[in-house]
Amino acid sequence: MDMNQYLDMFIEESKEHLQAINENLLILENDPANIQIVNEIFRSAHTLKGMSATMGFEDMASLTHEAENVLDLIRNNKLTINSDIMDVIFQSVDLIEGMVIHITEGGDGSADVSDPVRKLRAIVAGDFTAQQEVAATASVAEPEVLAASASTETAKPDLDLDDYAQTVLKQSKDSGNNLFWIKVILNENCLLKAARAYMVFDQLESLGEVIKTTPAVQEIENERFDLSFEVVFVTMHPMEKVRTAIQNISEIQEVQIETIDLKAPQAEPPAAQPEAPVSNAAAPKKAETAQPAATRKVAAGGKTIRVDIERLDILMNLFSELVIDRGRLEQLAREIGKSELQETVEHMSRISGDLQNIILTMRMVPVEQVFNRFPRMIRDLAKDLNKKVNLEIFGAETELDRTVIDEIGDPLVHLLRNSLDHGIESVTDRRNAGKPEEGTIELRAFHSGNHVFIEVKDDGAGINKDKVLKKAIERGIVTQSAAETMTDKQIHELLFASGFSTADVISDISGRGVGLDVVKSKIVALGGSVSVDSVRGKGTTFLVQLPLTLSIISAMLVQVKNEKYAVPLSSIIETAVFKKDQIMLAHRQKVIDFRGRVVPLVSLEEIFQVPSNQEETDDEVAVVIVRKGEKMAGLVVDSFIGQQEIVLKSLGKYLVNVFAISGATILGDGQVALIIDCNALIK
Repeated sequence: MDMNQYLDMFIEESKEHLQAINENLLILENDPANIQIVNEIFRSAHTLKGMSATMGFEDMASLTHEAENVLDLIRNNKLTINSDIMDVIFQSVDLIEGMVIHITEGGDGSADVSDPVRKLRAIVAGDFTAQQEVAATASVAEPEVLAASASTETAKPDLDLDDYAQTVLKQSKDSGNNLFWIKVILNENCLLKAARAYMVFDQLESLGEVIKTTPAVQEIENERFDLSFEVVFVTMHPMEKVRTAIQNISEIQEVQIETIDLKAPQAEPPAAQPEAPVSNAAAPKKAETAQPAATRKVAAGGKTIRVDIERLDILMNLFSELVIDRGRLEQLAREIGKSELQETVEHMSRISGDLQNIILTMRMVPVEQVFNRFPRMIRDLAKDLNKKVNLEIFGAETELDRTVIDEIGDPLVHLLRNSLDHGIESVTDRRNAGKPEEGTIELRAFHSGNHVFIEVKDDGAGINKDKVLKKAIERGIVTQSAAETMTDKQIHELLFASGFSTADVISDISGRGVGLDVVKSKIVALGGSVSVDSVRGKGTTFLVQLPLTLSIISAMLVQVKNEKYAVPLSSIIETAVFKKDQIMLAHRQKVIDFRGRVVPLVSLEEIFQVPSNQEETDDEVAVVIVRKGEKMAGLVVDSFIGQQEIVLKSLGKYLVNVFAISGATILGDGQVALIIDCNALIK
């Protein structure tokens, strides 16, 4: 069988399981007695092992199998967790993640797993006494085989039905139906357990009604169960027909069926499985029941379907063309002046506006996808640096465009490493400073207007501005005279200068001697900005500002001679018209008084060298007031055209690093308007 058709599904599900394992391992490290978490990790590892073995990735399967053996001993209270064991398990997970990345890049997923395998086997072998060796050998060799053989003994059904479900069963019984408790046990090497469960439910739905499942339907659909699940079933058909229908499905090891006696007292519900009953009305439908997680998954709050990001990119590109045509139609409708045409175009504009919002929302994903990998990273770095650090994450549900999410990971890694290496002090230094031994790094995301802000804050030593100034002067970034007049804010901003670093020794922890300029350039390329604020002895805060989306933006179109430019609305404070006698000179720079503040004027005609054969006769000047942080500027234009939704297009590979231009857009009349980078102009 050609497994390539399942490769994308395997990669996505492997990443999800590895992420879950990492998160649960961090919880387990702080709460070693939490057997429920161990069971969660074991289930993820077991699924990962089965998937990798079926796909033919033997190194991954063998390593996961050895880790699974250790987890099996832990969950059966035969092995006590300590820091050394956690390190070996984390090492194994890292190696498995590397294999998945190798497979993603087109490799075969092979790797040298001898070292972690040897360590895992040593952990298992060294933890048993002589009296336990026989049992230990059996559990180490094939723990899941033991589980399967034990499961062949018919278990007593534990229905745990509420009053409503019991009423449904009683009425069904009175109507002459048969009531069955069914336990389905899958083969130990079953691939895509949820798919097999779906086939079972499909057969059952054709014969009767499912009243309850254990575990719950959502758990089964997401493959969060071991090798078996239970069903309370109502049918007019005899037991053997039901059994035969299920056993005809491949990869089913055993089917256990018992008749439910409603007169028998109900057993107490098990503490670990307080599952809500699925009533007749809530029984899963054929099209929604236990399909593979990569295709469809039903959540408690509604239904979601996984879509390839490339399809969303194609959809966005098609809609971008529609936006251009919409602008052209609006212009033609105004020129023709027919009311019926204008009304139709206006209605189409409203509908396409709603469609635009839906498409943009579809592309939005929570920053949790990026944040999830940081707790593990901080844990490992803290151990390497011999520091105690607690990472607190807030606002992980905040959503950003997928294109921004894909690019923001590396800058955030750099900022977090910087906070841990340069910011948080050693345990001794913190104790001497009267601080708690454990430092705190806060990672926070929140919306504000059309932007998302991400904050990285630590309670460390803060920025040593004297050291920063000294390094900046040594590297020729600032002069001695200029340094004497700089404010604290300006000194802190020197950290983002190209090639600047305060590290005395270049290391792999943060910076590697290249400073934070890489972070800033990456964020600016995304249309965002980054700033830093620090209090000596108290800590440092980095604030990253990012646009919600990079595809379609709102802009003000302006006219400069015969050319049109687009100014992003997110940068605009106000548009105004000033008389020429209101323009003043300060240090040979034209300025205006804008609400009590002196704002420099920037002539777009001069900056972009716009050709003109016209002589200026107006005594008024149109100005667009723009802002970047605390700085402001006034862009001098000839006239304002109006606000419009524009599609952001790149200038291509032949026009790179064009000053103060971030891209271009195609207007409704076919003209190209350049999009102004206000940050570059203000700088």
